[in-house]
Amino acid sequence: MDLFTHRLRLHADPSRVVVRPFHIAWGGKGGPPNRTERLVGEVLEMSREEAREQLETVLKDFEARHWQTRRVFMTRYDEIEDLLGLDGAEISDEKRQLIGAYFCHEYSYAAAALMNPSAVPHFDQTGMPEGSMRILMSLRSVGEGHISSVAFREGIITSGNELKLAPEPPFATATDVVGAGEDEIPEGPVTVWRHRDSTLSGTVIFPITQAQSKGLEDLRIVHFQHEDGSYEWIGTYTAYNGSVIQSELLRTRDFRAFDLVPMSGPAARNKGMALFPRKVAGQYMMIGRQDGENLFLLKSDSLEHWDEGEKILTPVFPWELVQIGNCGPPIELDEGWLLLTHGVGAMRKYSIGAALLDKNDPSKVLGRTREPILAAKDQDREGYVPNVVYSCGAIKHGDTLFLPYGIADSSVGFAFVKIKDMLAAMV
Repeated sequence: MDLFTHRLRLHADPSRVVVRPFHIAWGGKGGPPNRTERLVGEVLEMSREEAREQLETVLKDFEARHWQTRRVFMTRYDEIEDLLGLDGAEISDEKRQLIGAYFCHEYSYAAAALMNPSAVPHFDQTGMPEGSMRILMSLRSVGEGHISSVAFREGIITSGNELKLAPEPPFATATDVVGAGEDEIPEGPVTVWRHRDSTLSGTVIFPITQAQSKGLEDLRIVHFQHEDGSYEWIGTYTAYNGSVIQSELLRTRDFRAFDLVPMSGPAARNKGMALFPRKVAGQYMMIGRQDGENLFLLKSDSLEHWDEGEKILTPVFPWELVQIGNCGPPIELDEGWLLLTHGVGAMRKYSIGAALLDKNDPSKVLGRTREPILAAKDQDREGYVPNVVYSCGAIKHGDTLFLPYGIADSSVGFAFVKIKDMLAAMV
């Protein structure tokens, strides 16, 4: 099979940092001063000159590393003010900013790994020449504590297998959630917002709810067409709290506001769900893996509730005998639904293959690749988890599939493969 592997690689980058809230234990009102109250009290006791000097030291260290640092400090102060019932009108700007700084910390969101990308056509295709497409990728970024978040990159692909990514802005920014106080952990669904002045390539979505507290993992995003002709970008991801997983939805129409919505039902207790880009036969459909080994077709009348489904694919070939799963949402072709799969073989080696499902009845498997189209070898072997290649979604561009993929749970690579070659390799 003629597969072109692009030379570009994306790697973990500890220099990509954002300012995050630093949570200090809060014991509630009525008792002796807790750490939060003591710390605020220490700042309030400073002279104006001392507070100014301390703030200048903080800004000298961090202002050039972050976007609108003073605004971030003031926003954080406002949360502490609400918590302690402070009167900001009686506190100088310097002291308010310094209080905010004490309750922030710098977080390197992609220091450990960058992996498992998903790609969709960009919402803005203006100015694109024939044969070119602007794309949008989500990536799983892993930082301190092995906590996963969602990052984004924009770029352009061409019919000549060219790929150019837009440069990352110098400052990364985290999305904001409105209405949650310092001592309040919101429960889903929640909406997070990208700041109006920040770029998408510099935006990171961090865990918000208790169910997500240890990670937002492996977003599989799709450009979904509703029955009324309108479009929405919908992604499925795994929310992880350190012991329990659940599948949730990310929904957006403008990449400014993102709804994070838990799903219910037996199927939602598993990871790796991938949504079809439209209803089929009047129902929403997903591909999922309910038993950790096989692939199932799930059907629902609601995007938010998913019952158990019908088994449609089981491990058959040596490269997938341990287990199989999907590698992103099904892609609509004239011939049917192209489903990228991953298989695990001997020595826990991961490979990527494909299957073709009937367009009108996706429970019917029309063919599947006997050999993988991409396997872990050579430069795609080494990393945090060796011998793994994995994707959360590819794009059809003309007669070619653009396939971004994670390498060894550490970095990201890119491949282009002719769709006709994939179909011809199926049995």
